[in-house]
Amino acid sequence: MTRSDDSDVPDYPARLRLDGKRVVVIGAGQGIGRQATHAMAQAGASTFCVDLDEDLATDIAKEVGGTAWSGDATQRESATRLFADASDALGGIDGVVDIVGMARYAALADVDDDNWNWHFDIVLRHAFLAMQLGAAAMKATAAESGNRAKPGGGGAMVFVASVSGITAAPMHAAYGAAKAGLIALVKSAAVEHGKDNIRVNAVAPGMVWTPRVSAYVDDAGKKRNEDNTPLRRVALPADIAGPLLFFMSDLAGYVTGQTLIVDGGVAAKFPYPMPGQ
Repeated sequence: MTRSDDSDVPDYPARLRLDGKRVVVIGAGQGIGRQATHAMAQAGASTFCVDLDEDLATDIAKEVGGTAWSGDATQRESATRLFADASDALGGIDGVVDIVGMARYAALADVDDDNWNWHFDIVLRHAFLAMQLGAAAMKATAAESGNRAKPGGGGAMVFVASVSGITAAPMHAAYGAAKAGLIALVKSAAVEHGKDNIRVNAVAPGMVWTPRVSAYVDDAGKKRNEDNTPLRRVALPADIAGPLLFFMSDLAGYVTGQTLIVDGGVAAKFPYPMPGQ
């Protein structure tokens, strides 16, 4: 207490904890998803580990002591089963972390209908379903516990967008359009679910050195990205898992509808050259 302020001071580190929280991680098997699942589990959450690859779902569930589930989160029937099974396995749902997203490089003139539809399924459709079905499951959980009005009592959802949805990226027209749609959908979901105390946010990474990316970007491509980044390195999956954990935690209890750029400073300097170049 100071002379003019006698307000309570919370335990800020404790607000990062997820003890007692039940979190569904979609795309948990590798890369950002694997690191995010570990982040949630280390903070105390029970995790429901979702991956299209059954072996990957099983592997990550064993690593964190979670529950494995395999299925296609882009299909409504499968997604409906996902959230029903998660609610049964965990006894309710307090959070959703959705990692899923991929890109296929192609010039805009060369993007056919199948490619366009594929991008909107793999980037946006599962997020749309999660915002509907996952939010409904969290609302039901909070109603059953009588916890909706308490801070964090509704739940939190966080998605992985991309800087490609904010600024143009070469050969990423379909991917960027879908990620821009995700960013807009996050805002709409935040507004509509706010009355139920459900927060909805996203992170927007630049290049992340995941197992998938490292398989098709050579050392020269990695070096170009490092040289273009103020922090002089490309992101590791753990660099994205940290902000995901923040958004899931009560430290972000008054943050919703936001997309946080996590790109090592590239967007802050663009289009100016790096100092010393």
